[in-house]
Amino acid sequence: MRVLKITGLGLAGLVVLVIAAAYALPRHVGVERSLVIAAEPDEIFPYLNSLKNFNVWSPWADLDPDTVYVFSGPEFGKGAKSEWSSDHAMVGNGSQEIVRSVPNELIRTLLDFGDEGLAEGYFKLVRVDAGTRVVWGFESDMGNSPVARYVGLMMDRLVGADFTKGLDRLKSVVEEGEV
Repeated sequence: MRVLKITGLGLAGLVVLVIAAAYALPRHVGVERSLVIAAEPDEIFPYLNSLKNFNVWSPWADLDPDTVYVFSGPEFGKGAKSEWSSDHAMVGNGSQEIVRSVPNELIRTLLDFGDEGLAEGYFKLVRVDAGTRVVWGFESDMGNSPVARYVGLMMDRLVGADFTKGLDRLKSVVEEGEV
């Protein structure tokens, strides 16, 4: 009986320790990737400033060809919105809206993943000698959930490779006219 009591207290202590450690993890997480494209910012910007054009190079567009997309608002710039619905676990359901658009420099979006939470996405275009550095990133507040805080630790591994793939596809589309 004493062994069970000690084991139970030990497990309870471990659970408390794991939960307490979660609150020492960052609440705000971000992922960012960049790539230089041999083109001027004004050649790249239309692919970023239209959510319809996003699917031309998106790393997620090919995961589920049955994804349903609904576009609303203007075709380009602030207020353009895309909602998607998919049974594929890596696509899921959600929406993205352009909330700020600075021609040939910056796009900021609000991403709503439903129960998975909110995030802010962005694209920055910076002129460099070899063309334009395109930076794709996102930032999210993981809130007070211990589970979400641990997921935040894995966020770079979860989406970083997709950002790299998307930027590579964008580069092909812009430089060579291919997907």
